[in-house]
Amino acid sequence: MPTNSLLTLVTFLPLAGAFLILFLLRDDNETSIRNVRYVSLWATIFTFLLSLLVWSNFDPSNPGFQMVEKHSWLGNSINYHVGVDGISILFVLLTTFLMPGCILASWGVKTRVKEYMIAFLVLETLMIGVFVSLDLLLFYLFFEGGLIPMFLIIGIWGGARRVYASFKFFLYTLLGSVLMLLAMMAMYWNAGTTDIPTLLAHDFPVDLQTWLWLAFFASFAVKMPMWPVHTWLPDAHVEAPTAGSVVLAAILLKMGGYGFLRFSLPMFPAASDYFAPLVFGMSVIAIVYTSLVALMQEDMKKLIAYSSVAHMGFVTMGIFTGTVQGIEGGIFQMVSHGFISGALFLCVGVVYDRMHTREIAAYGGLVNRMPIYAFTFMVFTMANVGLPGTSGFVGEFLTLAGAFKANTWVAAFATTGVILSAGYALWLYRKVVFGALEKENLKTITDMNKREIAILAPLIVLTIFFGVYPAPIIDAMDASVTQLIDQYQASLAALESAGKVAEAQ
Repeated sequence: MPTNSLLTLVTFLPLAGAFLILFLLRDDNETSIRNVRYVSLWATIFTFLLSLLVWSNFDPSNPGFQMVEKHSWLGNSINYHVGVDGISILFVLLTTFLMPGCILASWGVKTRVKEYMIAFLVLETLMIGVFVSLDLLLFYLFFEGGLIPMFLIIGIWGGARRVYASFKFFLYTLLGSVLMLLAMMAMYWNAGTTDIPTLLAHDFPVDLQTWLWLAFFASFAVKMPMWPVHTWLPDAHVEAPTAGSVVLAAILLKMGGYGFLRFSLPMFPAASDYFAPLVFGMSVIAIVYTSLVALMQEDMKKLIAYSSVAHMGFVTMGIFTGTVQGIEGGIFQMVSHGFISGALFLCVGVVYDRMHTREIAAYGGLVNRMPIYAFTFMVFTMANVGLPGTSGFVGEFLTLAGAFKANTWVAAFATTGVILSAGYALWLYRKVVFGALEKENLKTITDMNKREIAILAPLIVLTIFFGVYPAPIIDAMDASVTQLIDQYQASLAALESAGKVAEAQ
């Protein structure tokens, strides 16, 4: 198979599965519903297998874009242009790896199964498209297109306040993205192209960089989400179905961090350096404040949602240190958080499917009836805390090491978030799993079934494997991150030199 068509196949195979379901399968009987589920599952599995083929053809020593495919699309300046480097390939693999588990976790959906599966398959295509796009307009279409299926997933298959949560999610993210679209238009007028590799080598005027950085920041900060524009996330998580929460926490949030790495840092280095203290301040507030808010939650999903905001604070802090440790730690943290947060929401879904409540007070003593679940939940709780030996530790340690090099006080305040995360995570685990089994309706609860074990077992393996041996992830990104930092520091040095020359004159 020619490698220059692999990324297109990986991107659009889920969409082909969605069209197959839409036009060839009906959902008016049990047999048809079963076929819809299996077509969706196999579409995501084949997409993952194809992404492994992309990985096998990827050269980690090459810092540039690989498996590039480029075709004329809209005029001479806007092209269908895709490719991956050491940063984006990790997010492509994360997306394709998690989607089969999301489909399996949705096996119990009873209403509008056909539409539900189509929404997830379309969403997968749009998410992969974000990470492989090498054209501004193509990136924007994929980035914004993902709002639509997620809006439907929350609004149709969500909880009691699903309409409110879905509109809040949509409006928050759309508002920021409108500013990003204006910035992209300004970039085109200034550089004469929407080609991302060309723009990475283009020197934007310093004054223009400031406005472009702020416009992109408005979109990516909401997507992450950063404090104080994070308030849509807990509502969206609480009301979304289990698989929707997994996708939201594990993949959609990472688009903000990926955007900082692809656009803000390399294209607007002067503005990134100028606004780094602002990002540090917002990141530290997010880490400490949302951790304290998590301690007060009574809903399991809401607690994990606030935990996600705190962990994304480590990511933004690490990225804007401009150091190898900080940026690689931020990327590793995003990948690791994809495994851990996705698994935590799946763990909540396991007990919710049985008891139909997410209230922490409704549980207690589950270890007596669900030992496999207790072990599984414990692994991901420890990883969420950042226990050494789990992938959660590696990302947090690297981001804190990078922050310490950039600003000692930022690192010191951020470290308190590690202590607070242990507080809310262990408190949640103790209340749900330990103690006496006193509630009557819990005395007949059943342990995890084979389907649930099949979903969570690979996540356990990867969480521990990358915690003990993080080299595959770090080696994959190292060349691209080193090139990014070299270009970033060279741009800052050139601007500083130009400023000194101007002062001398």
